[in-house]
Amino acid sequence: MLIPNSARSLRGRLALAAVALAVAMPLTACGSDSGSSSVGAGKDGLVPVTVLRSNGAIFESLFIAEDQGYFKDAGLKVTIKAGAQDTSQNAPSIINGEAQFAMTDSSGFLKGAAAGLPVRIVTGLQSAMSGGNPTDGLLVKKSSPITSFSDLEGRTVGLAALGGTIQFITEYLVQKDGGDPSKVKFVALPTTSLNDAVTSGKTDAVFSFGAFYAAGKAAGLRSVGNGMNELPGIPQGLLFASQKYLSANADTAKKFIDAVAKALTYANAHPDAVRAIDKKYTQLPADFIESSTPPTLDKTINTTVMRTVITKMNEFKLLDAAPEDSALYWDQAPVTTGS
Repeated sequence: MLIPNSARSLRGRLALAAVALAVAMPLTACGSDSGSSSVGAGKDGLVPVTVLRSNGAIFESLFIAEDQGYFKDAGLKVTIKAGAQDTSQNAPSIINGEAQFAMTDSSGFLKGAAAGLPVRIVTGLQSAMSGGNPTDGLLVKKSSPITSFSDLEGRTVGLAALGGTIQFITEYLVQKDGGDPSKVKFVALPTTSLNDAVTSGKTDAVFSFGAFYAAGKAAGLRSVGNGMNELPGIPQGLLFASQKYLSANADTAKKFIDAVAKALTYANAHPDAVRAIDKKYTQLPADFIESSTPPTLDKTINTTVMRTVITKMNEFKLLDAAPEDSALYWDQAPVTTGS
């Protein structure tokens, strides 16, 4: 379904209200604040933790931490579950204590923070890199007249979710290229359907990512620009938790993010381990995954780049407020202020 750009502000307010309602109803019904209670070890001596992963990409380090025993060595029994297709919708599960950590991207997190939800970033997973090979980007048919982001004016772009980082970076690059982002139409599609949508002509372009982006190029689609690498440092994947959980379980949370950090390092040094996980948890052909080069993973969150994202999202009416840094980061999160 196409969303008219004139309805963006209303859509954003309704979406945030829906998230707030989804959070408030279970809390009222159960009469407790499960997200804030301290969690002790079970009979096996391990502290239980549930993490919601994305459905598309950048979740490999979680499974590596499990496979390599990093979670167990840290005294944790971690359950990894697939979260919502639109990862910004994982916030209610985190606040209600159904899960302790969840994946999203920078804009997905900011939507909750702008609505005043008590959530904090605990670690990054992957960020865009200047000069690196793009791991995401705009794809069009080889015969398409689209050769720059400004050419997207009046055209339809398929995304995995509306209002998030992918929509933001598309609008950001349209504006950077001298175009008017408000004249671009966006449609939400399942991640696995993006490449088919542009191939069939359902959309004029799609913005794909991870192995799906590489698969689209391998299938003959043409990339335009360098994707998120045009804004180096923008977080493409991160983990967050509720503020109350972190206050009550700081030691457990630190053990969790340290285990994930070890897994990120391991993943960068062992691409075959990343490929093995992609073969198991994505729908891409095994031979394609085998020939692909996994992206470089990084735990660091660049707060300067995040401030640019906040300012521009607010300008594009993708955020109704511009939250301060104090409402974004856990005090033990690996952050940097580098330009």
